[in-house]
Amino acid sequence: MLAAPINPSDINMIQGNYGLLPELPAVGGNEGVAQVIAVGSNVTGLKPGDWVIPANAGLGTWRTEAVFSEKALIQVPSDIPLQSAATMGVNPCTAYRMLMDFEQLQPGDSVIQNASNSGVGQAVIQIAAALGLRTINVVRDRPDIQKLSDRLKSLGAERVITEEELRRPEMKNFFKEMPQPRLALNCVGGKSSTELLRQLARGGTMVTYGGMAKQPVIASVSLLIFKDLKLRGFWLSQWKKDHSPDQFKELILTLCDLIRRGQLTAPACSQVPLQDYQSALEASMKPFISSKQILTM
Repeated sequence: MLAAPINPSDINMIQGNYGLLPELPAVGGNEGVAQVIAVGSNVTGLKPGDWVIPANAGLGTWRTEAVFSEKALIQVPSDIPLQSAATMGVNPCTAYRMLMDFEQLQPGDSVIQNASNSGVGQAVIQIAAALGLRTINVVRDRPDIQKLSDRLKSLGAERVITEEELRRPEMKNFFKEMPQPRLALNCVGGKSSTELLRQLARGGTMVTYGGMAKQPVIASVSLLIFKDLKLRGFWLSQWKKDHSPDQFKELILTLCDLIRRGQLTAPACSQVPLQDYQSALEASMKPFISSKQILTM
């Protein structure tokens, strides 16, 4: 292994609160990039020196070395940044599929999301900008809110607002300058998801892909009836089950093209040696942390 990030889903899997749990004993980590050092005589698609990422979750990437079958890996080009390769297989894939699969969005349309400084959130901002979409990005208020806002706008965010601002009556004037969003992306739940729903255009869709607040999604009956809003869920592991390995490879190559063109960069990262994994895990679970912890081997 060369590098492997710590994602919220990794923590959930360790805690036993995830949709896919490996047999114990198991190695943590569902994402990362490795370099092939040797191949068996029957391997035809990989060679020493190739960069590879896991084809599916549960592979266990928080380690220095491993032996895997060829079908468990997907080759990625080695001419992209290491951090991009290490963080490409989960969050950017989730972001791209949610932007493409639920609403037929056109350039100029808007998308609203919460937890916009998360790994998925940062990928949504960049991929949406590459597609000509406008993003409204909701974050929790914090002491360095202006610094965070500036960083997200540097990625392509059009608007950055706090959860408190989202709940204000003045939000109705917000959409005089831009169209109401037809797509909302929710990874928080609770009151935050309720507010996202309120901002959707008639017939719009809210896609939930996480539940950071550990609170249920509460939808107004009147919004469902009179605005015909749709509630959907997304889980990348299920998408992979429903699609062929070649389709996932195609998705990865699409993201690689965005990376090469400078339209998709890795999230803000802190590289931590594998032997210091405990401090990295602690840092990844602290509130208001916008830097993803990446274990380096």
